[in-house]
Amino acid sequence: MVLGPIHLFSKATQIVIDAMKKACVRRLICVTGFGAGDSRAKLGLLQAIFFELLLGRAYEDKDAQETIVKRSGLDWIIVRPVLLTNGPNTGRYKVLDHPKEWRSGTISRADVADFLLKQVQDSSYLGKTPVLTN
Repeated sequence: MVLGPIHLFSKATQIVIDAMKKACVRRLICVTGFGAGDSRAKLGLLQAIFFELLLGRAYEDKDAQETIVKRSGLDWIIVRPVLLTNGPNTGRYKVLDHPKEWRSGTISRADVADFLLKQVQDSSYLGKTPVLTN
C-alpha cells in the first residue's frame, strides 16, 4: 500500500455519487486540495517537488476524483483548501475561484468547515473549484 497506486478517493467518490443518484440527491460538495487538478500549475517549485515526492500518488487519485465529480451530472463544488492548520474558525478566509488568483497559504480546518456548511444553501460556487486560503 505504501508504494502501490492509490484509488481510495476516486473509488469512494464514485460510490457516493452512485448512492446520491439513487437517492435523488443533487448537490455534491467535494474537498480535494490545493495542487489537485488544474491548481497543480500554481504550485511553487519547492511545493511541486514536495507534492511529487510525498503526495504524488495521492494527488493523482485526487485528480481522478475531480474528473469523476465533474462528469457526474450532479450539482457539484470542488473545494481545494491550502495547507490545513488546527486554528480556530476566524471567518476571515479568502475564496479564490479564478485560476489567476490561486495561491498557496494556510487555512484552519474550522474555516474550511465554515465554508463547506455555507455551500449547502449557497449556489455561488456550483460547477467551480475554489481554493480556500487565509
